[in-house]
Formats: sequence, structure tokens, C-alpha cells
Amino acid sequence: MKNLAARTPQHLLPAAAAVVTVVLWASAFVSIRSAGDSYSPGALALGRLLSGSLVLGVLCAVRREGLPDRAAWRGIAISGVLWFGFYSVVLNWGEQQVDAGTAALVVNIGPILIALLGARLLGDPMPPRLLAGMAVSFAGAVTVGLSMSGGGGSSVLGVVLCLLAAVAYAGGVVAQKPALGRASALQVTTFGCLIGAVACLPFSGQLVGEAAGAPLSATLNMLYLGVFPLALAFTTWAYALARTTASRMGATTYAVPALVVLMSWLALGEVPGVLTLAGGVLCLAGVAVSRSRARASRVVAAKDTRPGETRPEEARESA
Repeated sequence: MKNLAARTPQHLLPAAAAVVTVVLWASAFVSIRSAGDSYSPGALALGRLLSGSLVLGVLCAVRREGLPDRAAWRGIAISGVLWFGFYSVVLNWGEQQVDAGTAALVVNIGPILIALLGARLLGDPMPPRLLAGMAVSFAGAVTVGLSMSGGGGSSVLGVVLCLLAAVAYAGGVVAQKPALGRASALQVTTFGCLIGAVACLPFSGQLVGEAAGAPLSATLNMLYLGVFPLALAFTTWAYALARTTASRMGATTYAVPALVVLMSWLALGEVPGVLTLAGGVLCLAGVAVSRSRARASRVVAAKDTRPGETRPEEARESA
């Protein structure tokens, strides 16, 4: 693995990490369909967090990561409570109250909030390409959600819960970004997951009771959600986030709805309609636009750079 990493261009590693994240997060939606039928929102969130914490804790012990720097704890604690804990519970709950179209519309404002908060609190740039790409992807995500909706209803409670989930997601990402400058991606993910699990401990009674009567497939899906879409994907997310802006990483997650369509097609035999496919294409096109860079500015910047000199933006080259 070390030899492979040494031969891999450094700018490709964050991109690969981002790809792993969105693929695993997309797979989570397929697994949640099984686990969500047998576990309540709080119990499912706690089960995921406990299994994820166990795996991450073992990895930290093997790698002898130790405790994060004191300056990183504020961001870790905020992201742990907001994103790992609160977000997981309210999203599970909210998606039981609204149809898929409404959930897609409300939850997918998260990356937009990340861009706004990142610009305001972190000084992230908001180039036109990023804004245009996010607008296209948002339209695609809503199209996918509406086309896959089962015609269910939407309650005020469900809309509020999905909105709270989007806000918590954005706040957690923006809080996590500075912490990654003081601690490793594995440390930030591990202790954020642990804090989220502690915040969800009030649901432990539900988890024990529901696990006793849940089918094995639902429990295995819950464990899968904790090990892969949580432990692994959140670590690769943190690795990529440490090497780019919060805004661009948030925009990358708009690829998830398109991948969900593909995985549902392959794994569940759910053949997507024309509108669903069009929405997926919009999602991917928007991500491509948001992560692209103006060719002209590259050429000009290259001419203005002396031989052997590294531009500041190159030092921060993102995934």
C-alpha cells in the first residue's frame, strides 16, 4: 500500500477519497431500506454509531493515533453532536414523514448551506463555476427525488426535520474543517463518531429491544452502515476535506442521488424512468462543473509562476 501511495500523484489521492465517500454514502440508502423497517430512527442511528466507533477505535489503536490536539476538540465536538448524532436521528425520522421528492428538495439544500457558511466563516471562495454547478446538481437531485417518489404525503413535522438535518449537516462540515488542520482525518472521524454515539445513548433501550426482534438481514445492514458508509466513508471524507474547501466537498455529494439510482437498478432491480435518469445526469453534470477550473486562468497563472515556484492555490489543490 505504501508503494502504491508513493507512485500515485498526490492530487489524485483526495479525488479517490471523495469517490469512495460518495459511493459508500450512496450504498447507504439501499441498506437503510432494510434496516429502517425494523429499527426506529434513534436506535438505527445509535447502532450505526456504536459499530462505527468500534471499528474506528481499533484502527486508532493499531495506528497509535492517540488523542487529537486540544485546539481540534471544539470542531470535533460540534461535528460529533451535529453531524454524527443529531443529523442521523432527525434525517431517519424526517424521511419517514415525507415523500422522497420533499426529502430531496429539503435535505439537498445542505451543500448550499455549506457553501454559504464556508464563505462566511472559513473564507471559502465561491467562484461562478461552483455556484452554477451546485444549481444544476440541486435541480437534478430534486428531479431524482420527485421521479422516485411513491406518491406519499408530506407533513410539516417531516419538512422541519429534514430542514434541521440539512442545517446540522452543514454546521457539522464547517465545524470539522478547521479541526482537520490540527488532527488527522482518522482522529477527527473517530472522536466525532464517539461523541455522536454518546449523544444518542438515550436510544439504547430502543436499540436493545428492537435488536431482539429484528431479522438478521436488518441487523447486518445496520452493521454495514456503521462500518462502511460511516467509519470508512467519513474517514475518506475527512481526508479529502482537509485538502480542499468545504464548499467544493459539499458540491461533490450531489453525485450521491445519481449513484443511488444506479445501485437501486443493479441491486434491487428498480429500473429508473426517463425523468430519473435525466435527474441523475444533471447531478453528475453539476458536480463536474462545480469541480472544474477555468482553463484560461490556469494558463495565465502558469505563465506568471517562475520555474520552481509554487503558487498558493497549487498548495491547496483540491480533490
